[in-house]
Amino acid sequence: MFKSKVNALRFAMATLSIFGATTLSAADDRFADVQISTQAVNGSTYMLTGAGGNIGVSAGDDGILIIDDQFAPLAEKIALAIGDIAKQPMKYVINTHYHGDHTGSNAYFKEVQGSTIFAHDNVRKRLAAEDGHKHAALPVVTYEQGLTFHFNGDTIKVVHLPAGHTDSDSVVWFEQANVLHAGDLFFQGRFPYIDLAGGGTIDGYIRNVSTVIGMINNDTRVMPGHGELADKKAYQASLEMMQQTANYVSDRKAKGASLDSIIEEGLDEKWQDWAWNFITEEKWITTLYNGQ
Repeated sequence: MFKSKVNALRFAMATLSIFGATTLSAADDRFADVQISTQAVNGSTYMLTGAGGNIGVSAGDDGILIIDDQFAPLAEKIALAIGDIAKQPMKYVINTHYHGDHTGSNAYFKEVQGSTIFAHDNVRKRLAAEDGHKHAALPVVTYEQGLTFHFNGDTIKVVHLPAGHTDSDSVVWFEQANVLHAGDLFFQGRFPYIDLAGGGTIDGYIRNVSTVIGMINNDTRVMPGHGELADKKAYQASLEMMQQTANYVSDRKAKGASLDSIIEEGLDEKWQDWAWNFITEEKWITTLYNGQ
């Protein structure tokens, strides 16, 4: 997975969000060659890929609802791709968490497209606390536990989960379409990024993934925060990787092993292909070591 130059670029751009980069005018040229690709998923749902987090789309007679919106310089490209799906008004944006590669185009979709932005309470708090934040990028409607949309013939449930990837995570479940957008509680085929400084926790991430997997069935189409469209089996593989590597690092740490020694030993060979350009094996071990 992610062998192509396009996918490599997506992940490279995703790393910018780790540093809270929501205003990227100085780096606009980095996005010049990014193309937004559209994939039909099921029913009225679609997935858009470009640079940053995958975008979920519900398109139909009621209008357009999107989940996440990548980086600000890509806003117009995203809007054009959505327009190719359906010539309907933009209504709603849901942010699955606060990182810039999922919220960067908020201001555009609010100010230019007239969308209402929804997110967990902590998304607004964390975006508002960022240096140089733009008020228009803040969610307009926030929630503590979740909310439900009745839209385009589907029941769309937004569910907040305890601290995992961050302290602001939500997943979005399309009941009739049997589609789940997992946000960054799912990095398809890769070591995940867990934002310890943003309220994320190792144990919470693993528990949340287990909870979400329990919500779906073998026919569910799963949109990961990053990576290719997946299913329950692929999500389960990600969970097992995290459980096994977390247990390994925890056991070695409990026996007195230093971080450097565990990094030098490395993980089992079967996990080598899970490393990528931002979360290398060393960074994943470091996250597991420091987060437990």
